[in-house]
Amino acid sequence: MALPQFHRLKHWRDFQTIYQKGIRRSGRYLTLRGLRVPSLAVDTRNRDKSQPRNERKPPTRIGISISQKVSKKAVVRNRIKRQIRAALRQLLPRLLPGWQLVVVVRPEAQECEYGQFLRELEQLLVEAEVLNGH
Repeated sequence: MALPQFHRLKHWRDFQTIYQKGIRRSGRYLTLRGLRVPSLAVDTRNRDKSQPRNERKPPTRIGISISQKVSKKAVVRNRIKRQIRAALRQLLPRLLPGWQLVVVVRPEAQECEYGQFLRELEQLLVEAEVLNGH
């Protein structure tokens, strides 16, 4: 099962912006790159004047980058991506809104198991202060 559509980072220029302007946290198997996105102002025409002006954070969007340096075999790269997506789905409810994240897979990840991906992703998200209650 894939990540929900609105949580996916799809465009090349979004990846480029994160690489150029974002933060970087590195682990043994993965590198996390992230960029905080400014809040969106909520439509104020139909809002009750007694309530404070809300700012709505866009949902956190995530992309996975895995090069052929990790493995020449697409089967291996796809297996790693599936494991990372599964770990991200598990962590999704705890992620703070308003971030764009790219998970970059390092060549050492070939011999990594799902549990290791989950632990390392959680650790990197805590270091980047993206995880709720970091």
